[in-house]
Amino acid sequence: MKTPFSPTADYPGFWQIIQVVFMCSLVFRPANVSTAQPTTLRWEGYYLPAADVGPENPLPMFRGPKEDETLRLDPAIPAEERKYLGWRVAWRALPYRMQDGYTRQKQLRCLDSLVLENENLRAVFLPQLGGRLVSLLHKPTGRELLARNPVFQPANLALRNAWFSGGIEWNTTLRGHYYLTCSPLFAAQVRGVQGEPVLRIYQWDRVRCFPWQIDFHLPPGSPVLFAHIRILNPHDVEIPMYWWTNIAVPERKDVRVLEPTETGLTHSYERGELTIAKLPHYEGRDMTYTTQSQRAYDLFARIPEGQRRWIAAVDGQGKGLFEVSTDPLRGRKIFAWGMSQGGRRWQEFLAQPGVAYLEIQAGLAQTQMESLPMPPKTAWAWTEAFGLLEVDPKVVHGPDWTAAWKTADAALEKILPRAQMDQWDKQFAHIGIQPPERVLQMGSGWAALERRRCKAQGLPDPLPEHLPFPSQSLGPEQAPWIALLEKGALPPKEPTTTDPGALMTQPEWAPLLEKSAQTPEGNHWLTWWHLGNLRMEALDLDGAEKAWEASLACQKTGWTLRNLAVLANRRGDRPKACQLMLQAWQTGPQIAPLAIEYMQLLTQAGRFAEVYEFVNALPDKIRQHERVQLLWARAAIELGRLEDVEKIFQYDFATIQEGEVSLTDLWFAWHEKRIAAAEHIPIDEKLRQRVRRQFPPPRQIDFRMFVPAEQ
Repeated sequence: MKTPFSPTADYPGFWQIIQVVFMCSLVFRPANVSTAQPTTLRWEGYYLPAADVGPENPLPMFRGPKEDETLRLDPAIPAEERKYLGWRVAWRALPYRMQDGYTRQKQLRCLDSLVLENENLRAVFLPQLGGRLVSLLHKPTGRELLARNPVFQPANLALRNAWFSGGIEWNTTLRGHYYLTCSPLFAAQVRGVQGEPVLRIYQWDRVRCFPWQIDFHLPPGSPVLFAHIRILNPHDVEIPMYWWTNIAVPERKDVRVLEPTETGLTHSYERGELTIAKLPHYEGRDMTYTTQSQRAYDLFARIPEGQRRWIAAVDGQGKGLFEVSTDPLRGRKIFAWGMSQGGRRWQEFLAQPGVAYLEIQAGLAQTQMESLPMPPKTAWAWTEAFGLLEVDPKVVHGPDWTAAWKTADAALEKILPRAQMDQWDKQFAHIGIQPPERVLQMGSGWAALERRRCKAQGLPDPLPEHLPFPSQSLGPEQAPWIALLEKGALPPKEPTTTDPGALMTQPEWAPLLEKSAQTPEGNHWLTWWHLGNLRMEALDLDGAEKAWEASLACQKTGWTLRNLAVLANRRGDRPKACQLMLQAWQTGPQIAPLAIEYMQLLTQAGRFAEVYEFVNALPDKIRQHERVQLLWARAAIELGRLEDVEKIFQYDFATIQEGEVSLTDLWFAWHEKRIAAAEHIPIDEKLRQRVRRQFPPPRQIDFRMFVPAEQ
């Protein structure tokens, strides 16, 4: 794996100079110049201010008791469109661990990028960050087709927490931003249709246990970048499958999103309901112009059968990015943050002031509220294309919506005829099962471990030969599991360690752990702890409890006591959960994630005095953690200790979650308590409404995706 550079202490301004030169080389390219050149694929440094993703959270975050979600649906939605809504979309992350150790401290860094380029397009990928396509430059005009984030700043929006905005991301497995959006993937070079280099990114998914790949083709002379996606279900059983390609493009008042449909399904973040909307107008605003909505919204297109599937965002001159696919990629979506103060805050929070984006998206299902059943031993594949669309601005921005999208549809057919794309798709399908010429970057070693397990147990190899997962990718995370597989036991660890090691919840490992636990070498706290984790994630609560009690019988650890606290809380016994969590803290290790979970439990139980006292006794480093400070402020307000609360509103919080309103709730609660104490009046609805009128929250803390009408 390549090692990024770091700025030197001797020349603190050196990288700033390099960045300016680099950015200028992109911005100040001569317009309307096209020099014939072969397609190239190369490494380049990608310079920008970047925060560190930080360490993973060592505590396992167990999924909830249900795999499906019950959705509020408009009665007018037909039965055939309801079939899979809510099916297998409930959140889960294990065996991946949460990435919540980042801050908002950025410094200029050089990230590794892979650049795929021909005479028309220059595509820049970050293989160490989920394979994100961060830039797609149309060289003849010098136009950047994507919303290119000028910084790298993780924020709490992904399935594992850390996510960053901009460019094009690739999401599979489960609804949400993918587990590896801030992690390395495998990257390789493949020989294309005309002998040109093709970039392949690929990985083994640890939640559903399947391999996936994307081959990026940019044939010589092509005006579009192709992405050929292939997903394989290697199992003998059906698995739920999900895929959405999320594309960030610049948001301005003159940008309109076009898609080939007359109606859509819109999701209200306020009402939580999926409703049919006739395009383009809904509830008094044109939903195809994202700047006309104060509130955040999703709009899923209801594209009729037989219609070519695409989406585009064009500016006032009729120019912008389009995405089009072969038929298997059915869904299209618009996402907007909304123009409220909270929506604008999110935009600058994810990038910097003055940088705004909207998203156009494409997925396997009609909406993101559903997965699709993927039959056993099958492969799904399709091709997407991205490029510059130029259309008559008077028509596409005119009052006739049907004429607008049909004009774009016709223009797209001239750029990339449907029949031609189908031919490309067939050729890409052949390339997609060819082995690469060379591996450019290693990802994690979990696929190699799975291959090793299957070989040791005499099972078929679940990984296709054309996706190399070399044994060299195996590392320290996989080492304990190799020992279990080949020597019969996990190596023991000291319970005071601050990291018990990578997690494993794949069911096939349960018999190995159970057998090991019956041996002298394997009968230790860590074996039983992992076995309990595996059972808990399989929703076997009683089995998890037995395993964790066996772990405690071997050795008392904070890791096991914490898990038993989570189990007690899941069963509704909050007093027991609080007691166990306190024991976990006292036993150690005393780390910030454990302190936060204990405080959250106490807060849920209304035991605010204990929260306040607990924080005061914490080591300074943990006490200053932003989540600790948030919970402390909540307790201080509840206890009427208001003197130091105001400082909380000066923090630049990093881990505020999408949809979270804890900061604005604290703001209003603080003013209510303050006024009630000063004026000797009760906190009632009249005071609450007064506070919301007189004390609107500062922009810094306002992350509300919608604001109630009375405010």
